[in-house]
Amino acid sequence: MKSSSAASAPRPGPSRSRIRRQLPSSPWLFAAPGLAIVGIFILYPFVSTVINSFTDKRTLIPGEYVGLDNFRELLHDEMFWIGLRNSTLYVVGVVPALVLLPLLLAMLVQKHIPGITFFRSAFYTPVVASVVVVGLIWVWMLDERGLVNAVLEAVGVGKVGFLSDQWLLLLSAMAVTVWKGLGYYMIIYLAALANVPRELHEAASVDGAGAVRRFFTVTVPAVRSTMVLVAALSSVAAFKVFSEVYLMAGPNGGPAGEDTTLVMLVQRVGTGLTGRVGYASAISVVVFVVTVALMLLVLRADRKEDA
Repeated sequence: MKSSSAASAPRPGPSRSRIRRQLPSSPWLFAAPGLAIVGIFILYPFVSTVINSFTDKRTLIPGEYVGLDNFRELLHDEMFWIGLRNSTLYVVGVVPALVLLPLLLAMLVQKHIPGITFFRSAFYTPVVASVVVVGLIWVWMLDERGLVNAVLEAVGVGKVGFLSDQWLLLLSAMAVTVWKGLGYYMIIYLAALANVPRELHEAASVDGAGAVRRFFTVTVPAVRSTMVLVAALSSVAAFKVFSEVYLMAGPNGGPAGEDTTLVMLVQRVGTGLTGRVGYASAISVVVFVVTVALMLLVLRADRKEDA
């Protein structure tokens, strides 16, 4: 009986100590491909940009260390201040709209009404469309011979220089950014609204609260953290805007370059055979610092409201 029981007994497996010795290295092996991609395509370009910002490097010239000369030059560069102004105005004009309008849109498509599935898809279509295609479509529509001006002329208003006036061009680009981003942030709000207890709205209704009061006393507090997330994401994206303004204003940044943004200035200064890579890197560092500051301001405002 002893021999049969010994034969049927399972063989002893590897000891726990041996397994523990193998475990610490295993996660790094799985993470190595992702870390390599992050290091090659994110960390290395970032470090290289910071280093180049302290040099006079050009496209075909290695360059030498010049200290803070590039940053001092920024203070006297008129185009830099124009780009900073336009990028800041873009944040001011786009972020409030992208925080509020997608929330209202999400509340609308959340309702169970006939045909709402079609509208959900329609609202999300601009998100999956290429920004180049979207920009060109709006350029054709807002051109002096485009659809919008044709309608305005038909009703007796006359043609409007959406793409020739400095401020109208910037506002038109903002409208395109908002229109394209509505569906994306709507999906984020839909996920947040799904977690809002229905009992809160029912209790507010019993207390006599109308739709507007329920929005400010129930919906907004429940999705406030999501609104902070949307504000942070849209702030960074708005400050780094490039495609919409570039497509609508052209490579020169509109009339006399007055609609140039900071990222457009980086592209203009740092590309070409005579591109000033060091100076463009200095502008890129400024863009990075400002975007980090925007995110910290949004998070700080959220913490103050919590307090």
